[in-house]
Parts: sequence; structure tokens; C-alpha cells
Amino acid sequence: MDTKRSLLEIYGTRKMAAMLLLGFSSGLPLYLSSKVPLQAWLTREGIGLTAIGAFGLVGLPYSLKFLWSPLLDRFVPPFLGRRRGWLLITQLALLICIAAMSFQNPSQGLQPLVIAAVAVAFFSATQDIAVDAYRTDVLEEQERGPGVSLFLLGYRIALLIASSLTLFLAGIMPWQKVYLLMSLLMLLGVISSIFAPEPILRDPPPQTLRAAFTLPFIEFFQRNGSGRGISILLFIVVYKLGDSLLKNVATPFLLAKGLNFTEIDLAFPTGLGIFAVIVGTLVGGAIMTKIGVNRALWIFAILQAVGNLAYFTLAVVGKNYLLMVAAVNIENFCGGLESAAFVAFMMSLCNQGFSATQYALFASLQAFSRDIITAPAGAWAESTGWPLFFLITAIAALPGVLLLPVFAPWNPKPIAIPRPGLKDE
Repeated sequence: MDTKRSLLEIYGTRKMAAMLLLGFSSGLPLYLSSKVPLQAWLTREGIGLTAIGAFGLVGLPYSLKFLWSPLLDRFVPPFLGRRRGWLLITQLALLICIAAMSFQNPSQGLQPLVIAAVAVAFFSATQDIAVDAYRTDVLEEQERGPGVSLFLLGYRIALLIASSLTLFLAGIMPWQKVYLLMSLLMLLGVISSIFAPEPILRDPPPQTLRAAFTLPFIEFFQRNGSGRGISILLFIVVYKLGDSLLKNVATPFLLAKGLNFTEIDLAFPTGLGIFAVIVGTLVGGAIMTKIGVNRALWIFAILQAVGNLAYFTLAVVGKNYLLMVAAVNIENFCGGLESAAFVAFMMSLCNQGFSATQYALFASLQAFSRDIITAPAGAWAESTGWPLFFLITAIAALPGVLLLPVFAPWNPKPIAIPRPGLKDE
């Protein structure tokens, strides 16, 4: 593939269309199983707050998906190939399970709805394994930036539909009909899986279950060495730590726990912030085609720290609407840049023979940092005060940057090993 192709030529391929639709298919089920729409539905039905909060446990499969990811490396469905076959299976299962949620009446009993929601979360997490592996296998090195940016664009659009659009529709029709409509949107994923190109298999997959569960880890450390491999895993944990710490408490800071803005005050900047994330991911993808993933990791980490400093400035100045709008959008734009580079980097770490398992492991480490390490963020903010806390979140970008020279130098040496993908798509 000619690395000097224009961005228009890269974006105009069948692979890139698949990235957009697969991103949408991956993002849609996430909120439907335990987040905004389900919480709103249960609230309307008069379900107690304790039961609504307990639905958060439905999302556990997303954190544990690495446990069964080797199965998607080991077994090949009898249709559409190793990656697209699993995509089609999970998407059809999601369509059925989301539709099953639409036939439930929570006020008459929660158990059937819980079972359907758990099934949605399980098949959604499994679809994520298949999508991540497909994206890793099919994109050439110079396509990763645009491919990741389009995937994240589709993902964000799906989150918007699963949150904002569902709430609007629920105002004019029953929640059951809303969920039925959402299930039909999974057909976009089905269509993309059928017509997307299948990756060329260049690295042999595991031939036994034992190999599927052990070889991905052995191969990773043999390829990178123990010291470099541990550095990479540590980097995955800490690279987005500052951004995750900020996001964990940003809303309480802007509301009653900090600057006392109202929910109405936040409505416009929050919507604009989602747009800023989308623009950031697209810009990040375009930049990576010019400077490469390594340099993007350096630059975007520094820019993310600048985004966190916007919140630090807001905390020092105090309640100021225009500065708040600027801080929210700067931070979201920089977060979009950083996310695009980070996903592309994790893809580059995978061996095609084990990409489902290896990427699931990397994603679980990143989720551990996002959800577990940042859990005490509220207590830290209370003990330090808001200005110092946001300054600390900016400084938290430094450990990741300091690790970059070990495995992602600014001027990397050419890599002789070819990346998996399709030459002619």
C-alpha cells in the first residue's frame, strides 16, 4: 500500500466505512443495558433507587471480557471468516436480546429484565472483543489513525443516540417501543459485518484451547522482552490517568460540590463538549497519518495536560460561564486527540494470531486505571482543594511521557515485520 496516498483516498475505502459502522454497533448497546435510558425507564416505572443502582453490576462483563477472549482467537465460525463471523454472531444476538428487553414490564417484576440486560452486556462485551481484533487485524499502519478516528466517531454517535435520542423518544412513546427501535439499529452492524473485508491471516492462530489461553501472554513478552513488556503494561495503566482522574469529578466540581453551576448551565457546554471529542478524534487520526503514532503519543499527552490546566485555571478564577465553556471543550478536544493515539498504539502491540486476547488484556488494564485507580478522586479533591487537585491531574501525564522513550521513541527505527491488513481495499 502506498504510504503517500491522500487522506481522501484512505478515508474512502470499504475498510473505513466498516470502521464507522462497527464503532456505532459497538457503542449502542453500552448505555442500553445499564446506563441513562434504562435508569430513566426504571425511574418512570417507580422502581426504587437501590434496585436502579444495582443495575450498574450488569456492566461487569465489560471488565471481565479478557477471560473468554481467547475463544475468539481459537475458534472460527463456519461463515464469513475468523473475525467477521464472530461479529455477525454477536450482533444478531444483541439485536435479539435488546428486543427481548423491549417486551419486559419492570413494574411487574425485574428478573426477566435483569436477565435480558445481562445478556446484552455479555454479547456487547464479546462484540467489543471481536471488533477490537478485527480493527487491529485489518488496518495497515498508515490507516490506523483514520480508522481509529472513524471508529470512535461512530461510537460517540451511538452513545448520543442511546442517551439523548432515547430520552426524547420516551417522551412520545413507551420505553418498550424505544428499546425495540434501538434493537433494529443493530442491523447497521450486521450489514457492516457482511460487507466489510475480511483480514488476511498472516500470523497462525492458536490450535488448542491451552495455546489460546497461554500463548498470547508468552508471545507478548518474548517479542518485547520482560523489562520492555512490563514498561508497556505500566504505560497502558498510567497514560490516561490524569484525564481519567479529572473526568471522575468534573461534573460534581462544576455543580454543587464546586462552582455551583446549574444543570441548565451545563446543558450547552456538555453537548458542545461531545462535539469537541468527536472533532478531536478526527483531527488526531489525520495528524497520526502525518507524524506517526509514536510522536502523536508524546504531543497529545502534553496537550491533554494543557486541557487539565484549563480546569485548574477555572478553579483558581472561580465561577465564570465563558471560562467554564472553554475549559470543558478544550479538555474534551484534547481527550479526543489522546484517545485516538492510545487506541492506535494498543492495536500496534498485538500479534494478529492473538489480537482478540491481547487487545482485551490491554483494554482491561486501561479500564482498571479508569475505574479502579481513580475511584478515590473525590476524596483526594476534598483533601487537596480543587485548584491543587487539577494541577495534580495535569502532572499525572508525566509518568506516561517518561516511559515513552523505552518503547515509543520520537524517532523510531523502521520495523521490518509487516502489519496485517488488506493490500487492495
